[in-house]
Parts: sequence; C-alpha cells; structure tokens
Amino acid sequence: MIMEIKRLIVGELATNCYLLISAKEMAVIDPGGNAEDILREIKGAGVKYIILTHHHFDHILAVPEIREQTKAKILIHRTGKDRLDFKTDLLGEEVKIGEVVLKVIHTPGHTKDSVCLLGPDFIFTGDTLFKDGYGRTDLATGSPAEMEASLQKLRDIIKPGMMVYPGHGEFYAHQG
Repeated sequence: MIMEIKRLIVGELATNCYLLISAKEMAVIDPGGNAEDILREIKGAGVKYIILTHHHFDHILAVPEIREQTKAKILIHRTGKDRLDFKTDLLGEEVKIGEVVLKVIHTPGHTKDSVCLLGPDFIFTGDTLFKDGYGRTDLATGSPAEMEASLQKLRDIIKPGMMVYPGHGEFYAHQG
C-alpha cells in the first residue's frame, strides 16, 4: 500500500493539520487555519474528505474555504454535528481514502465528539492524546471520567512502534 502523511502546523494554536494521501485520493484532517497554505499543498489532488477529530475552532477554521475549493465531504462524529455552522456528513465506523481504511474510534473526554482515526500502523488522535499528555477536559462537553475511559481504550489499541499523530505537538512512535 502506497500512502503518504503530511503535517502542516496551522492557526493561532499551532494545530496539526494532516494530509493523508493514497491512490490519488486525499483526506484533510483538522484544517484549523491557514486555508491558503493548505490549499497550496493540496493543489491538484483529489480531496475526498475533510475529517474533523472534534468541533473546536482551532481544528475547523479553514473548513469553509477548503470545502468551497475542493467540494469535499466534511465528516464529524454525530455528537458534534450541531455545534458547527456549516453542513457536515457523519463519520461512520470507517473511512476509506484510496487504499487506506481508517477505523473511527469515539474517544469522548476532551469533547463529546472527539474521535481518533486508526490506520494499519498509525493513529490520528486529535486532542485526545499528545506525546506528553492528553487534552483538556475542563471545556464545554469535556469530561475527566470519559477521558480516562478513552485513554484506557487507546492503551489497548496503540501498539509499540505505531505512529501517533496528535492534534498539537510532535508526532511520535509509541514506545509501549
């Protein structure tokens, strides 16, 4: 399987926006700002989806402009759909981009609609899990108890050597 993951650091909170490219299809994950920079990177590619790991502003600011330019479907967990002022589609259990299948894992705690996206040997964790910690639980729809349950779920899923791509900070290979 030929696949590429590119990271762009965007917006005022230095959000990681990822481009997942496989078989001439692309997903833009968490376009939190700098729409012109993202559009420059995706020029000529077939953007199939804009995937949101959750509804916070620093993960969605560039969505309207990227959607307008690419006509891509915007995907979010059902519990976040009503928190946005633009039309979205709902994430299912899986998302297919080219030859890559991402399993959608609901990980509430940072927000009710937080999700992680599990690939064959990598995971996009949004603001659920960072290299040296996890996302805040004190904002609207956050929950320390749900975060603990979600982190436990991820402990069972993330294997040693798996690449972890968080919503902020450095990506890394999980040490186990």
